[in-house]
Amino acid sequence: MLKMPDMLLLLCLFGATDALYKQWIPDTNYENSANWDTGFVPCAKNGVHFLAQTKVSIYVETIHSVLALRLPLDGEFILNSKAGFYMGGSQEEPGCGPAGLIKFNVSENVKWFNPTLWQVAASLDDLEKRRFLFAVHEETVPCQYDDVVFKAKSSFRVDTTSNYASIPVQTVSVLGKTFSSDDEFSRYLGSNSGRLQFQGSSVVSVGNLGCSDSSGCDCGNSAKHDMICSSVTSPTVTCKKPLQPAGHCHAVCGAIVTVYYADGFNLEAYRQRLQHLFLVKPSYKSIQLGMSKIFKSQRLMGIIPFGSSAEIQIVILDGETGQQAGSIAEALARDILKDVHSEGSHLGIAGAEFQASSGSSSDDRPGSSAGVAVGAVFGVLIVLTLIVVMVILVRKGVVHVPKVVMPSMPSLPSLSRFQNNSDVGDLGGPLDRGFENPMFDKPTLMPAESTLYTTEANHAISMTQSGVHFVNPVYDDNETDFNA
Repeated sequence: MLKMPDMLLLLCLFGATDALYKQWIPDTNYENSANWDTGFVPCAKNGVHFLAQTKVSIYVETIHSVLALRLPLDGEFILNSKAGFYMGGSQEEPGCGPAGLIKFNVSENVKWFNPTLWQVAASLDDLEKRRFLFAVHEETVPCQYDDVVFKAKSSFRVDTTSNYASIPVQTVSVLGKTFSSDDEFSRYLGSNSGRLQFQGSSVVSVGNLGCSDSSGCDCGNSAKHDMICSSVTSPTVTCKKPLQPAGHCHAVCGAIVTVYYADGFNLEAYRQRLQHLFLVKPSYKSIQLGMSKIFKSQRLMGIIPFGSSAEIQIVILDGETGQQAGSIAEALARDILKDVHSEGSHLGIAGAEFQASSGSSSDDRPGSSAGVAVGAVFGVLIVLTLIVVMVILVRKGVVHVPKVVMPSMPSLPSLSRFQNNSDVGDLGGPLDRGFENPMFDKPTLMPAESTLYTTEANHAISMTQSGVHFVNPVYDDNETDFNA
């Protein structure tokens, strides 16, 4: 029989999705009081004024009585069923504000890459029920695998200006219609509504394939980090050691858990596991938790880059302030590590570690020392390979080693002058050689005897078993008697 955590995990696996839903917050709805300069919706005793140069698409949900309408040169009303305007209504309408002219506000701060203008959810149902997720700033803005949602009964205006020709996403939903084909969505962008709603130099493109990796995919917004963070105001942090999450625009007080995953890990299933095991607890009701897959560059000896490694980053924030900021987040980080210790092998997790803004940390990555040794061996092999390649290139003449010219040194007196000059004595005078012995002189100075230095002379030496014998040339072995 399955235990409760296993049943929750099984349900999470069946409910896992490949992407998140990013919903645009601002709208240009007529009924939104924030869109009017007086802070309330016009009524029968108000004149409605749109600036002549305003380019806006306005959604009208119900019928309204107004005193007058001044329309822009380029704009539109999108009317819901039974919605419209009429003049001369009762100025005693309940809830009607002061009489006068009311101007419609068109905000210029509606940039696509402003993370404060997006909401993140795991499903459409979560969007409708306002169950939003926390995410780092780079991933709050729609990623290349995400589904972008503009509210069904709503119109909007978004500025897509950026340094990029296109903004790829998986799908876009506008007025309840979902576009998954780039051709179809391009036609909508060319319509009057699309032209007024999407304004800017970059074109939003749909049809991008979803993430097929169960461990998660790279968002693709890291290159746009500066542009995303230009719209974010950094708050004042009060914790002892603020943390800087990857993909976030400023330091935070809380905790960061790094998960090292293996085969079988499912990012969305693990997200839901943490939701069901921990975030439902009353003690963690103030927690904001964001999960994402990040790539950290690896450097040999901290200097030479040789690749990157994929990790799961869990950013945990709490609502505490002052000296208590991040304390609840640290408690949750410790609970997550305990769960990794007990159930990590079943979840495809090889290990985890955390850092807290209090200064506490924990390293639970197995084989870390072995990893350092492997990295050192790998570095030595790289150096040896480079040396071998350089030697081969030099020998083949591909690479030429510059000659080093040494500065000239004053010549020293040659010792051979003293060694070869045998005519110099110890006191510097001529060496006394004594007398010459013709018997030990050089052969070239001896009289030219025909048999003395010929092959016949070899017979003067004979070898026997008893040794080597020299023949005396004065002795004649043919003579048996010697007479004086």
